[in-house]
Amino acid sequence: MSQESNAQPELAVERRGAVLWLTIQREERRNAMSHGVLAAMGEALEGAQGDRSVRAIVITGAGQRAFCAGADLQNAQAFTTDYSEPYGHLARLLRAARASNLPLIARVNGACMAGGMGLLAMCDMAVAARHAVFGLPEVKVGVFPAQVLSVLQHLIPRRRLAEMCLTGEPLTSAQALEYGLVNYVDDDLDGKLQWLLDRLLDKSPAAIRRGLYTMKRIESMAFEESMSFTESQIALFTLTDDAREGQKAFQEKRTPHWKED
Repeated sequence: MSQESNAQPELAVERRGAVLWLTIQREERRNAMSHGVLAAMGEALEGAQGDRSVRAIVITGAGQRAFCAGADLQNAQAFTTDYSEPYGHLARLLRAARASNLPLIARVNGACMAGGMGLLAMCDMAVAARHAVFGLPEVKVGVFPAQVLSVLQHLIPRRRLAEMCLTGEPLTSAQALEYGLVNYVDDDLDGKLQWLLDRLLDKSPAAIRRGLYTMKRIESMAFEESMSFTESQIALFTLTDDAREGQKAFQEKRTPHWKED
């Protein structure tokens, strides 16, 4: 894992009960993404997939000013370290997020810009502080949010996305909520985040894991292809221990006890 000069990890990886927290710790750089941050985050996402005790992953930035300001433009190699390498660090992270069967939740504690919008969009849900701002300002420095488009293009309306990309102008948290970029905006960011986690963590781990797998697989499928795929998936859902327990608990009018907690 890449480290700052004071030996503090650029990405803090912390377990809080059943939730894995990934916190970018580059507050003096507005939590801009370094190659070390991207590599460490990708490794953490991939490593968590096989740990059944992890139920969700929260991604955030240190402090209150910024969630992530995007690539660190003070670095001469902000976008790549090797032009002969076809797979960049951000692309690898976005692929790892796409493959994740654990819910990813963005805790947007401040400015969410450029590549930071990619981190936001790769998450399944997002909660934002009211003072948070959002934007794709790449055109202001002569580049374009190309990789970010891969995760943003199906998240918000086409004309809204075009305006953000082509003007580079920021959005308020209220606009981000209207556009569907975030689920909730709240002055009590951590209170709302915990409220959302509580509504998630008491549900079936197996249903969530296989459900996320299904949602992500059918996203780019045509209707008939998605119907064929989901027809096969529904049978597998019913064969899990959680499905048996959930239906039994419903019949007995009690709280289910998930075996994969």
